[in-house]
Amino acid sequence: MVIAGPRFDLDETLREIRARTRDPRDGVYGPGSVSWQVNREIAILLGGGRAALLQLCHPYVAYAIDQHSDTPQDPVGRFRRTFEHVFAMVFGDLDTAERSARGVYAIHKRVKGPIVEAVGPYVAGHRYHALDRSALLWVHATLVDSALTVYESAIGPLSRSDRERYYEESRVFASLFGVPPSSSPESFTRFQEYFADTLASSTLTASRPCRALAGFLLQPPRPLYAPLTRWYRVVTAGMLTDRLRRELELPWGPLERASHAASWPAIRAVVARLPARARYFPAYVEAIDRIQGHARADRVGRLLEGAALTAIQPTRSVLAREAARRAG
Repeated sequence: MVIAGPRFDLDETLREIRARTRDPRDGVYGPGSVSWQVNREIAILLGGGRAALLQLCHPYVAYAIDQHSDTPQDPVGRFRRTFEHVFAMVFGDLDTAERSARGVYAIHKRVKGPIVEAVGPYVAGHRYHALDRSALLWVHATLVDSALTVYESAIGPLSRSDRERYYEESRVFASLFGVPPSSSPESFTRFQEYFADTLASSTLTASRPCRALAGFLLQPPRPLYAPLTRWYRVVTAGMLTDRLRRELELPWGPLERASHAASWPAIRAVVARLPARARYFPAYVEAIDRIQGHARADRVGRLLEGAALTAIQPTRSVLAREAARRAG
């Protein structure tokens, strides 16, 4: 598969998407898409840690976040802003999706800098750019593969044709932030081959900022949540390769393996018993209301979402320790 391709033109991409959109209220996908079916499920957040770690194992991503992001100072705010953009492109109407695509692209244009260590295939001093197509493709791939992995583990299996459709739809999402279809695998089978090859390659390496950021993201935001954080770390570690678990220093002994194996049946049982409304992101609920002609905020969902984000906000002492580490 070829990563390089013609110069990316966001304006042209947006015009093409708009031209083939039947109803601007539906946005890029709309009801009936596999993207809405999969991405509406709150359970896919269980794959967020896995996707984040796989992204951080690409030195371009790790150094970009370390040098340009406010994640260590405001992890919850960063999480919220990231998902606002993602959900705007997936569930928003066409104008909303377009605004987010332009905003994300403008941010990425400014993000560049040096990799200051010899890591993986890169020599010290090698310069990265957030618009590098191969790095963007990897970020996109981690989201696609993690969403499918968690959906099929927590909700239920998808047919081969639905997996194909989900991947094909995801290529439109990728084009909104810089990866045109000509630069992504042309089929789900080719995507699986690309993903496996990249996992096994030297490109993915736990650089210094990768290990530091991974340790910060997988620590309890407050002491009360230590048991839950340990469990989430195990669930996340179980979805990584042995090599990356070792490089990220994630424990993976008999106890962790047994806990991981027991977790997914329990998760499936819980999800199956939840009412549909409790399973879905507010952005999806609001999208359905919009299409039905009742544009309104999902007040209950947003209230619960805000409470959850507040609950996982790290304490000042946790943030202070991270600030001291970075300063030292």
